[in-house]
Amino acid sequence: MAQRFNIRELAPKAYEKIFTLEDYLKHSELDPVHFELIKIRGSQINGCAFCIDKHTKDALNIGETPRRIFLLDAWKETGLFTDEERIILAMTEEITLIQNQGLTEATYQEAKKYFSDQYIAHIIMAIVTINAWNRIAISSRMDVK
Repeated sequence: MAQRFNIRELAPKAYEKIFTLEDYLKHSELDPVHFELIKIRGSQINGCAFCIDKHTKDALNIGETPRRIFLLDAWKETGLFTDEERIILAMTEEITLIQNQGLTEATYQEAKKYFSDQYIAHIIMAIVTINAWNRIAISSRMDVK
């Protein structure tokens, strides 16, 4: 599939604002593995090949295992993910698929058992950010290289 256009060139100020948010989150208290799991899982749900490719490579570079990445799409069926990671993945699915019901009260209350309100806010912002990137990449047909 050919790339339609380079959105970074056509809307550079808007594009850079999303990079600013990404950079903020990268330097926040979010664990780097948590951040990459959010990015990969959100991208899987949205079907964004460009982002799946990028973030699986990034995850491997920070020490994530190929096995966990291979099984991320079936995280509910494996014991390879910690309780904290499982709640983050549940949040990622519920927020990404917001049309279904959004972040449920049950999932939010479970998250509060593991994370501070600030950490939860960062998780939510990370999910929002990858959803924005997915929509940009898919709409402009960013090519996997």
